Amino acid sequence: MLISESLGGDLVAISVAILTVVVAYYKWTYQYWRRRNFPYLEPRIPFGNTDNPFSPKENAGIRVKRHYDMMRAKGWKHGGLYSLLKPSYLALDLECVKNIMTKDFQYFTDRGLYYNEKVDPLSAHLFAIGGQKWRNLRTKLSSTFTSGKMKMMYQTLVDCEPNLLQKIENDRVAKVPTDIKEALGCFTTDIIGSVAFGLECNTFAEENSPFRKYGRKVFTLNTLRLLKITLISSFPNAAKNLGVVQTPKDVSKFFINLVKDTVSYRENNNYTRKDFLQLLIDLKNNKLAEDEGYKHDGNTLSIEEIAAQSFVFFIAGFETSSTTMTFALYELSKHPELQDKVREEVNTVLAKHEGKITYDAIQEMKYMDQVINETLRKYPAVPLLTRKCVRDYKIPGEDLIIEKGTTILISILGIHYDKEYYSDPEKFDPERFTEENKNSRHHYAHLPFGEGPRMCIGMRFGLMQSKMGLSSLLKNYKFTVNKKTIEPLKMKVKSFIPTAEGEIWLDAEKI
Repeated sequence: MLISESLGGDLVAISVAILTVVVAYYKWTYQYWRRRNFPYLEPRIPFGNTDNPFSPKENAGIRVKRHYDMMRAKGWKHGGLYSLLKPSYLALDLECVKNIMTKDFQYFTDRGLYYNEKVDPLSAHLFAIGGQKWRNLRTKLSSTFTSGKMKMMYQTLVDCEPNLLQKIENDRVAKVPTDIKEALGCFTTDIIGSVAFGLECNTFAEENSPFRKYGRKVFTLNTLRLLKITLISSFPNAAKNLGVVQTPKDVSKFFINLVKDTVSYRENNNYTRKDFLQLLIDLKNNKLAEDEGYKHDGNTLSIEEIAAQSFVFFIAGFETSSTTMTFALYELSKHPELQDKVREEVNTVLAKHEGKITYDAIQEMKYMDQVINETLRKYPAVPLLTRKCVRDYKIPGEDLIIEKGTTILISILGIHYDKEYYSDPEKFDPERFTEENKNSRHHYAHLPFGEGPRMCIGMRFGLMQSKMGLSSLLKNYKFTVNKKTIEPLKMKVKSFIPTAEGEIWLDAEKI
């Protein structure tokens, strides 16, 4: 009995000692920004300034916007945060943002995103990788996103238009509202699937098309994935040593096998197609280097690298564009006078192009550009950007140094809703993006695609398919919001990008 009591007492003492050490370490770590003389928001043990990953209360982009607003209210130019035990630097002042993204880019070349090429090859894509590997791949891929290449791929978009219109028409005839995000998700999945993999996805006809199934899975967050994200963002080296995998195994297997089979078929049958995958195959075989007239560096793309680039082009291309078109149609449905104005421009421009939505025609739609830019301001598909400081950086004009290895946060959502740059930011107003108004604002006050050398390489393609999809729909239908839509809109917590709770449901009237 006495031995049992003694053991019990020792265990309690050991537990108290361990807890004391852990709390002391937290408190010491949470003095990091104070020791470096940076302003910071007070963290809480054990999650710092982030949510409990088991029960998050808000979307990460919205949470960092809240931090942005709190710091701006204090008059700060920047400030410190903590994710568990990891310090993060939040840039507020647009000149600071400009320095990080462009002017002093050599200090912030990496995004600081986790990838593990050995066990998770799809994670080693252009968006995530850093250093010289990123530079080499960015240089190779830049030639695949020129205006000329976009024009070459445009016919694929046209080929996918009838299925989208048929979906809207079927719902209209059946007198049921359209889940517009799902309809547009099928449309962009068909486009990207065709352009990135050279395959017909048939997502409208095939409800459980593997492309839609696995595409959705990539953007679905459950508790396990949230825990993984927390681990890899706070302890990336430990995660890599433990072989933590981000991409679900079935998703990885599907896309890698798909690329291997498609590349093998094309090379064995001498078959070519005007799409993104073919451009990657040409890079693999040095052919693109010869065609473009530049000297190849001798490093060709592997099958895994081709799969990773096709994968990120697919997941980024279908989801971001469908999200942008969804929110654009929602706002135009709420503001019929703006919808009429866009439709009038579409009809006027198309009248000069034999009624066809050609590549050249959509380039002439300036008010459409304004609508899309305002949509991307209010609903940025990527509400939060990250960078990693790759060597010690002295902040210009201040006696402060950002240490090598520090995570940099840029709240796109915070900037886009900042009243200093946009009066009445909750209002949807395309007039903010007339040439005159754009020129009167700081260039870095609108960052839907990022800026500098790491800005979105697929920007042209994303805008092209968004403009084409909206032109087709508005030319043929007038949209209104169905009562099934939950208003005011509330964004899902467990989502990488802005997604409305309950989805957005629209009614279509044939014109």
